[in-house]
Amino acid sequence: MNSIVAIVGRPNVGKSTLFNRLVQRREAIVDSVSGVTRDRHYGKSDWNGKDFSVIDTGGYSIGSDDIFEEEIRKQVNLAIEEADIIVFVVDVEEGITPMDAEVAKILRKVKKPIFVTVNKVDNAMRAANAVEFYNLGLGDYHTISSINGSGTGDLLDAISEKMPAPEEVDLTAEELPRFAVVGRPNAGKSSFINALIGEDRNIVTDIAGTTRDSIDTKYNRFGFDFNLVDTAGIRKKSKVKEDLEFYSVMRAVRTIEYSDVIILVVDATRGFEGQDQNIFWLAEKNRKGVVILINKWDLVEKETNTMRDYEAKVKEQIAPFTDVPIVFISALTKQRLFKAIETAVAVFENRKTKIATSKFNDTMLEIVKNYPPPAIKGKFVKIKYCMQLPTQTPQFAFFCNLPQYVRDPYKRYVENKLREIYNFSGVPITIYFRQK
Repeated sequence: MNSIVAIVGRPNVGKSTLFNRLVQRREAIVDSVSGVTRDRHYGKSDWNGKDFSVIDTGGYSIGSDDIFEEEIRKQVNLAIEEADIIVFVVDVEEGITPMDAEVAKILRKVKKPIFVTVNKVDNAMRAANAVEFYNLGLGDYHTISSINGSGTGDLLDAISEKMPAPEEVDLTAEELPRFAVVGRPNAGKSSFINALIGEDRNIVTDIAGTTRDSIDTKYNRFGFDFNLVDTAGIRKKSKVKEDLEFYSVMRAVRTIEYSDVIILVVDATRGFEGQDQNIFWLAEKNRKGVVILINKWDLVEKETNTMRDYEAKVKEQIAPFTDVPIVFISALTKQRLFKAIETAVAVFENRKTKIATSKFNDTMLEIVKNYPPPAIKGKFVKIKYCMQLPTQTPQFAFFCNLPQYVRDPYKRYVENKLREIYNFSGVPITIYFRQK
């Protein structure tokens, strides 16, 4: 299982800027005003061949220093409990503040790897000033400038050394597939599972966030045999009032990493919102199979093309990975529940698809021969051989003379052709162009 790296620290030290740099997306809003990060941001990153999840701990309400200190204490304790590695960000411009000292006091008792990261160090004078952070009593520190990336490579080298080596996966081992039911709070995840198994296994209320932890339920009916995992809702809200909130998000992130197929439950009455996209992106980044269930479809007023238009809108929001099954269900009336499970099982089977190298070459080499990569700077790319790699998820290598001249649009073209010929519905696939 991948490591979780939590970025902690007081407001306005540059945690969100560092987070954006690590996940290589502008996920978190960055502003000079403290307290901008009120939601928990989480993303996927990799360094030196090791994948890990990154949590940007925000969640402060604007208020007195006392309120800030209390919120920081809570989020640091939660990060300590669930994360594997902690990055403690401080600001060289302001030096050690009472809040920094308070966080350091908590961290000194922790046995997990802690990296004191001095941000905003963009010249030699500031690098010299960073010496004062030895006084935190947490050992060596790393100097970075998260806004321009200076020093982040060395920090990531140090972090990756503390991560366990990637596990050797036994591809022949037979285990029950794990289907994680994820989504925003109150989208109907627990109702969906209860309707499937025919009993009230999970608590269902109108109050969002009833499910606090991941709950496993074995499903063995109609010839299907797998584990259903009901996760706590991943939410985005202006003010986090409960300690359990951050804990639930981290558990849901872990569950996504540890599952085979992600069943993303969306509330039809609210639409496919930003947070749904965030969860979808996280599942896709983790190379998991994905099925989107539009729940509460019985509550939507319908016209002739309502379903078609709704599906088109969702696919527009999840582009470019649009080869994803979308099933319209109602957990309350049990409409299309069997279809939902059937689809999830089909996606799991698609994810295990193996294509014989000889057949794959016969098919794909003909396609790339008829439409080769465009010439760049007078260089012509010749693809000579291709194969599926022996990995858990579908990955393909195309061997050619000049892989550096193959651009993303051509990779998407090859992926689209692959999807036309082979059934990879709901499954992210990875394509590499390598030197022959």
